[in-house]
Amino acid sequence: MTLLVTGAAGFIGSNLVKALNARGETAIVAVDNLTRAEKTPNLADLEIADYFDKEDFIARIRADDFDTGIRAVLHQGACSDTMETDGRYMMENNYRYSLDLLDWCQRLAIPFIYASSASVYGAGRVFRESREHEGPLNVYGYSKFLFDQAVRRRLSGACAQVAGFRYFNVYGPRESHKGRMASVAFHFFNQLLKDGRVRLFEGCDGYGPGEQVRDFVSVEDVVRVNLFFLDHPEISGIFNVGTGRAQCFNDVAVATVNAIRRARGEAPLSLAGLREAGLVEYIAFPQALVGKYQSFTQSDPSALRAAGYGDPFLTVEEGVSRYVAERFARGEGR
Repeated sequence: MTLLVTGAAGFIGSNLVKALNARGETAIVAVDNLTRAEKTPNLADLEIADYFDKEDFIARIRADDFDTGIRAVLHQGACSDTMETDGRYMMENNYRYSLDLLDWCQRLAIPFIYASSASVYGAGRVFRESREHEGPLNVYGYSKFLFDQAVRRRLSGACAQVAGFRYFNVYGPRESHKGRMASVAFHFFNQLLKDGRVRLFEGCDGYGPGEQVRDFVSVEDVVRVNLFFLDHPEISGIFNVGTGRAQCFNDVAVATVNAIRRARGEAPLSLAGLREAGLVEYIAFPQALVGKYQSFTQSDPSALRAAGYGDPFLTVEEGVSRYVAERFARGEGR
C-alpha cells in the first residue's frame, strides 16, 4: 500500500517524506507544483515511488481515475502566503482542492491527514479549536477556516480518519524556497551572515520592540505529530499543533545569534549584550501589516494531549539551536 503526500517538495511535506523514509517507507506518491523549480532540492535526497503535478493529480481525482491502492493521504499542499491578495486563486487552491480530495478519500475510506493553520484564529486571544474563537484576518486564513468548517460538518459521518492540524509558527530545515514567507529563524540566520546583524520590528499592538509573541514550533515536532496520527487512524478531529508556550521574537533572535556564535567558538550574549554589540536592531513596523498581524499566538494543546499525543515540544532555544547546527552542517554558515 502506498502513502500519498501533497506538497511533498514543500517545507513540511519534504520533512515528512524524509521522516517516512527513515522509517523504511519508500512507497510514497509525491504531489506538488514545480512550475517554480526552487523546491526541487527538497526532493533530491528523498525516496519516492512516483510524482504527480498537483493539477494533473486533482484532475484525475475529480474524474475518479486514480490508483486506489492508497493507505493514507497526508495533505500538506497549499498556498501559504498570508500576503496573497488573489482570493479566487486562494480559495480554489486551498479550499476547493482540499474539499475534492477529502470527498475522494471518504468515498474510498482512505485516512486523510491535512494541514490547517493557526491563522484561523486571527487577532483572537484564545487559541482553542472552537468556532467562537475563530476570525481570520486574511484570505489565506479564511481558506483554511472554511475547509475546517467543512471537515466539522463531515466528521460525525466520516467512514475513515480525518485529522487536521492547525500549525502555529513552524521553522526548520527545507524552508529556503519560501522566500519572505520563511520563518523568522531562517531570516535572522541569513541577516546575520549577510549584514552582521538581525532586524526585528519595533513595537505594535501595545508590545515593545521585538516583544510580539508567537508560538514557534519546530518542524521536527510537526512531523512527529503527523506520524502519530498516521499510526493511529482511529483518531479524528481538528487539533492545534504548537508548543503551548508563547515566546517573543527577541527570544528567537537571541537563540539564532547565539547558536551561530557557538558554532564559531564565540561566547553567547544576552539581548542587551547583542544590542550593545550592534547585532540586534529594530526597524519600523510595516504599514502593509497593520491590522493583518498576529502579535500574540499561543496554542492550547489540550485537545492534542487528550487525543493521546504525549511527546514534549522543543523550546525555541532547543529547536533553533538544532536548526542552526543543521544549516552549518550543510555549509551555509561559512
